[in-house]
Amino acid sequence: MKKLRIYALLAILISILLTSCGKSGSQVSEKNSPDPEDDAIQIGVTFDSFVIERWERDRDIFVSTAKDLGAEVYVQNANGSVEKQKEQIGYFIEKKMDVIVVIAVDSEALNSEVRHAKDAGIKVVAYDRLVNNADVDLYISFDNEMVGRFMADAIIRATGGKGSIIKINGPSKDNNVSLVNKGFDQEISGTGIVVEDTYYASEWKGEEAFNYLTEHSEIADRADAVMCGNDSLAGQAVRYYSEKRRAGNIPIVGQDADLDACQRVVEGTQIMTVYKPIEELAKRAAQYSINLARGNSINEGSMSDGTYEVPYVSIEPVMIDKENIDNVIIGSGFHLREDVYLKER
Repeated sequence: MKKLRIYALLAILISILLTSCGKSGSQVSEKNSPDPEDDAIQIGVTFDSFVIERWERDRDIFVSTAKDLGAEVYVQNANGSVEKQKEQIGYFIEKKMDVIVVIAVDSEALNSEVRHAKDAGIKVVAYDRLVNNADVDLYISFDNEMVGRFMADAIIRATGGKGSIIKINGPSKDNNVSLVNKGFDQEISGTGIVVEDTYYASEWKGEEAFNYLTEHSEIADRADAVMCGNDSLAGQAVRYYSEKRRAGNIPIVGQDADLDACQRVVEGTQIMTVYKPIEELAKRAAQYSINLARGNSINEGSMSDGTYEVPYVSIEPVMIDKENIDNVIIGSGFHLREDVYLKER
């Protein structure tokens, strides 16, 4: 009888310890199944993919900020698949998330899923990329038209405002691509710059730029400058012109301030990139998501999504070249000096 009582006490003690461990775990998860009975605000985030260097930084800052504010975040990666992203949004609806944050694979393809989420009483945030005709509860991004104007200004200065250029964009289904091009085209209007060819990289993969230039070498070799939709594409454009012994002699621009792009800026093979303060974007997106979950509205501005006027928060980007890279990129801690100036060591 004494042994039985000891075993019973041990069983009770183990049960208490297991329950305590379960409650003391992290409030933010990217793997565990959401619990609709949990009192904490629950946020589901579906990323386009992690092909672009910056997305992992966005994810980490968003998750950390939300955790500090007491929310639970569940992250999924669509790997560039629209169908997979639709399934992920459906999963978050089924699990009764308070907020769903979408980094859209295709800006035109998710409006039905967004409406289903809203019908279920779930707030939807379009992060960095607008979901068109969907009436999201918030669109938060950088000023993409300004990004395009920065690119154009750099090329105008480098070419004297004349000559033929190539545009190597990201996917046409990415709404930001059209906004960047709008700003770029407005800025070069009235100059002597002629866009000789435009290409859309379907998956934002850098090698798409290299393959395009290789397959269209006649156009590429007579171009006076190249506008690239991001730094990954710009890196492969630099690779192409390096093989032609023209790297550093043909102006190439990009955006995102990736580390290797910053290295190319200081060595002179890429004339500029665009720094987008990701920390501010991700932190504010997490804060606004929680505000929306609590029933608060966002009233900072608005933008048309093609059908509806949706709440819009815009964050200004910064043009980066040799003149200000130390101040902005290194000074802000975005990249370390020894990493940016790696080739000088």
